[in-house]
Amino acid sequence: MVAPAKTVPAKKQALAARKAALKGVHATKARKIRTSSTFHLPKTLRLTRKPKYSRKSAPSAPRLNSLNTLKYPLTTETAMKQIEDENTLVFVVDVIANKYQIKQAVKDSFQVEVQKVRTLIRPDGKKKAFVRLSADVDAMEVANRIGFV
Repeated sequence: MVAPAKTVPAKKQALAARKAALKGVHATKARKIRTSSTFHLPKTLRLTRKPKYSRKSAPSAPRLNSLNTLKYPLTTETAMKQIEDENTLVFVVDVIANKYQIKQAVKDSFQVEVQKVRTLIRPDGKKKAFVRLSADVDAMEVANRIGFV
């Protein structure tokens, strides 16, 4: 024999529903325990930018290349002495050029191996570069080829 299922009388079920409706479903919600005295807004969704058009019409050209890095060679007496004694060429270069760019510009322009580059900013605001050539290259020969000796 199968036992009959317990059925809740309709009136009792209706009273329970009425009580729940009057009381509300949020009455027994537990409060969140805060561990910090400062309130931080929750992190929200950050979408990636999807521009409709590019803000630049064309990409900008590089400011320096091997042609405009070196301005001109210095032909003073002390520069000539450096060419003879220390195998070093002296150039006035662009102020924003760094040693690596100067070295690359000399290498590209005169097809010589550079050993070391030293720079200084002159009182008139121009940058002077002392370019020491490797031992197998003669600075006087390169100066003659450039045409300032």
